[in-house]
Amino acid sequence: MRIIDSVKEMQQAAEAIRREKKIALVPTMGYLHDGHLALVKKAKEIAEVVVISIFVNPIQFGPKEDFGRYPRDFERDRTLLEQEKTDIIFAPGVSDMYPENYSTYVEVRNLDRHLCGLQREGHFIGVATVVAKLFNSVKPHFAVFGQKDYQQLRIIQRMTRDLNMDLEVIGHPTVREQDGLAMSSRNTYLSGEERQKALLIHASLKRVEELFRRGEKTVSALKDEARKILNSRDGIEEEYLNICDPETLDDLDRIGSGALFAVAVRIGKTRLIDNIILTEQ
Repeated sequence: MRIIDSVKEMQQAAEAIRREKKIALVPTMGYLHDGHLALVKKAKEIAEVVVISIFVNPIQFGPKEDFGRYPRDFERDRTLLEQEKTDIIFAPGVSDMYPENYSTYVEVRNLDRHLCGLQREGHFIGVATVVAKLFNSVKPHFAVFGQKDYQQLRIIQRMTRDLNMDLEVIGHPTVREQDGLAMSSRNTYLSGEERQKALLIHASLKRVEELFRRGEKTVSALKDEARKILNSRDGIEEEYLNICDPETLDDLDRIGSGALFAVAVRIGKTRLIDNIILTEQ
């Protein structure tokens, strides 16, 4: 496994690889878990060479967010990726990604004005910018993202389409713990009691899915049922609870053939998100 820590070296390596082989990129901020490793496995299915980027992106964190305390353990990540027989780790430094007087940013309008975008101003500009830079550095044929960050996935797919980027962005289903909690690096922040409360997130998703498949299509009724579950224990602060169009992310009053049900809550100091696609089958 090769470790590359500069943009120029990564670009040179990518140019040589692309002459003969397909490249798949899995962008991460490190502190890997089984959810990330599932993306790595998917990448190995679709390309001969798999690149995992590890970069905690400072420009997607707000001034009151957890950039400084975001978990980092490169040696642990490297061991996990060696076990997966990953080809390349791309781990650039901040000064290489954002050199002095850096002033260029990517904004994907409209999709960022929903869900997390309303709560985290500038977050998706940071996400789109760093992903565009990763694409330009790694030059992949494919990029694999988890659907837990559904809004992020849609924004990157739209950016790729709108800017005529020559790659395919692939979404991978959310990977969960055995008890249903969506895997996230931020789960490490939770105390034992907080983690038990976090299980109510998945319970609310499953309840809404159950009612939808029984025929309930009224959004207000479905959201009321989800809130009953989330409010059944103290210490869960709702940030948003939305049922929206899975393509545009516009809020719905009534569901037609399908919808996205997305939740963001704070439990203690930890912000957690999750979602489910509501389909009739």
